[in-house]
Amino acid sequence: MENEKGASSSTFKMGNSAQERSLPYVPDCYAVPPSYEPRDALDSKSESVPTIDISRLKGSDDERRGVIQEIRLACQSFGFFQIVNHGIDQSILDDALAVAKGFFELPAKEKNKFMSNDVYAPVRYTTSLKDGLDKTQFWRIFLKHYAHPLHRWIHLWPQNPPEYRKKIGKFCEEVRILSLEIMGAITESLGLGRDYLSSRMDENGMQVMAVNCYPPCPDPKTALGLPPHSDYSCITILLQNLTGLEIFDLTAHDGSGRWVHVPEVKGVLKVHIGDHFEVLSNGLYKSVIHKVTLNEEKTRISLASLHSLGMDDKMSVPCQLVNDENPVRYRESSFNDFLGFLVKNDISQGDRFIDTLRIKN
Repeated sequence: MENEKGASSSTFKMGNSAQERSLPYVPDCYAVPPSYEPRDALDSKSESVPTIDISRLKGSDDERRGVIQEIRLACQSFGFFQIVNHGIDQSILDDALAVAKGFFELPAKEKNKFMSNDVYAPVRYTTSLKDGLDKTQFWRIFLKHYAHPLHRWIHLWPQNPPEYRKKIGKFCEEVRILSLEIMGAITESLGLGRDYLSSRMDENGMQVMAVNCYPPCPDPKTALGLPPHSDYSCITILLQNLTGLEIFDLTAHDGSGRWVHVPEVKGVLKVHIGDHFEVLSNGLYKSVIHKVTLNEEKTRISLASLHSLGMDDKMSVPCQLVNDENPVRYRESSFNDFLGFLVKNDISQGDRFIDTLRIKN
């Protein structure tokens, strides 16, 4: 019998992956080459990530202007910030994490009802990064489903655990309200006004939930939960139960960059700037490159709520941000365009959607 540890990635298909089977070793197809993923770049002690008290957006004009400035600086330097005093009750966050964990603890037969390798499916359960077909596989299990408008999609979600729809649905509703407030602040920081996207994000805007599970990994230094990548979205709002998220600080080391560990503080949410806001800003704001590291003893659960324009609604550079010195630097694109990119490309090997949108002037 062939030694599984040396087996090719084709051995580990959806529903039968190493992480789902809790293998006591990391198979070769999960090992990330050192040249591809340097391990000595992280310096969490000397770096900190921006943390913004988002409640001040509802304060005086001066308070709001202060927050807008903080958001502008965070989007320019990191493409990422943490938010506190966001208004979502801790019980809603705790319930969402607990019921998500409960889903991944269900028998395989129950989870496999949602198994799909179709990136266009509105609800799908799979492993690794893209449909279990990555050249290098990743120590991850996830359920993705559309979440807005909620009434259109919730009947397709899992019915088990029994309160999954109720508790994840409540989280989705609350985080969507928050996302609109944050996106309004970001467009305001660009000089476009807080209502620049509101009508387009209302009924037709997309909200996609990525419910992620990263089981304990027997050798966290060998494998990754997710490789370096950026999100296609306008913004992603992330909730996690454990540390594991790392972001790439482009400004460190005189522009050569450095990985920064994002600490976990209960109740704090993380905001990622995505590819479509890099386009909207004409490159002033950068979509954050991030990855997920693993834990040898504990299961990490994260809920990533990705917010974008409607399926075929194109994000483009606004004329207000274009002049002779700053020509249009990006092609327009939609969520549907990203799905097409995902089908044809391998993000695990470093392919990035945003790279296909840049115009060489």
